[in-house]
Amino acid sequence: MSTPRSKPTVLLAATDRWYPTARLGMALAETGCTVDAVCPSGHPLRLTHATRQIHRYNGLVPLYSFSRAIRKTNPDLVIPADDLATRHLHDLYRQQSLRGIAGREICDLIERSLGPATSFDVVTARNAFMRLAAEEEVRVPHSEVIASISTLHDWIARMGFPIVLKANGTSGGDGVRIINTIERAEQALRKLQAPPLLARAAKHAVIDRDFTLLRPSLSRCRPVISAQSFVAGREATSTFFCWQGKVLASLHFEVLQKIDATRHATVIRRTEHAEMSDAAEKISRRLNLSGFYGLDFMIESKTGHAYLIEINPRTTQVGHLALGKGQDLPAALYAALTATVLPAGPCVTENDTIALFPQEWKRDPASPFLMTAYHDVPWQAPAMVSACAIAVQKQDINRGRKAVEVDAASDRTKPQMPATAKTKSGQVLAQQNEI
Repeated sequence: MSTPRSKPTVLLAATDRWYPTARLGMALAETGCTVDAVCPSGHPLRLTHATRQIHRYNGLVPLYSFSRAIRKTNPDLVIPADDLATRHLHDLYRQQSLRGIAGREICDLIERSLGPATSFDVVTARNAFMRLAAEEEVRVPHSEVIASISTLHDWIARMGFPIVLKANGTSGGDGVRIINTIERAEQALRKLQAPPLLARAAKHAVIDRDFTLLRPSLSRCRPVISAQSFVAGREATSTFFCWQGKVLASLHFEVLQKIDATRHATVIRRTEHAEMSDAAEKISRRLNLSGFYGLDFMIESKTGHAYLIEINPRTTQVGHLALGKGQDLPAALYAALTATVLPAGPCVTENDTIALFPQEWKRDPASPFLMTAYHDVPWQAPAMVSACAIAVQKQDINRGRKAVEVDAASDRTKPQMPATAKTKSGQVLAQQNEI
């Protein structure tokens, strides 16, 4: 960039309505940035006072949506808030690079925000990224592209069960399967390789106003599938802000609770692990990255070693947390854009265990973590808190209706039992349903 601005402008680019994006926008505004956004209608950012202006994202013309927002905003940095937003920025770079000088300004912005274009294909292709990490002597599980059923059988014969199958271009655990049998592995491969069903894409477009599935459904695009060897242990995650290949701030956590086995965390605990920090430094330096990134790990039970299993080339759901010197990503961004070192702000909590809002509340409104952990509620955004409360209330009502329907169906189909046996049988049924 040229002369650093005293009040830098950042553009948050989002294709979904993820609450953590709003939390990051609030944190960036509090740090001193001017925050603009391009996002779908109904985004929780609109329930905050963090943004100066919001531009509408249209999934039918995503590159036009992003380029229009960039030209109207003229930001110092653009921040992808989800995986699809990252892919849009990569595609926009390729589109604008074909325009020569006319597209140079947008290309320069994207590379300044994410790192060089040579890194784009690596951070979005799981197997290529794992090879690069191994070259940097980062500890990784065995990984291989699975192109067919025969390739899958070969992998299973060599590596055994359980195995992990992952589809490129997916996020939030939607494209991940942990499998223990050949039959399930074959079923999972076929399902992961299939393009989105048109009926599902149409439902998302009409009901959720989400057009992200329409293009891959209509083009019948099939994602690349890779297999990873399974690492027995506990999950961990890192998020960091880097600038021109150097990590300026980072956060490292162990995962204590998740939505389910393959989806995002809802409760985390701060940790320090040399291999996790080292991996962030090595990956950032090797690819000369800039911006927000996340790394996922498995901490092996037997050895305590950290195995890197995935990169998230975007912001993550914990990027807004300010936990002290070197652990405040928005402050690091502000320092990079203004050439000004901010004094370390106060930690939001001294409690190492953090219940993410509204993730853990939505997972289980009665969760004990909401009382024992630091519950990261954005009280400074009461409209967003109220909207979450209404969503959780509706969710509880729907859960209650489903439970009544299941109980009614069960009563119609199961044989009658003596009254003395009903309580014990109900407990067993509940346990079976949990399993």
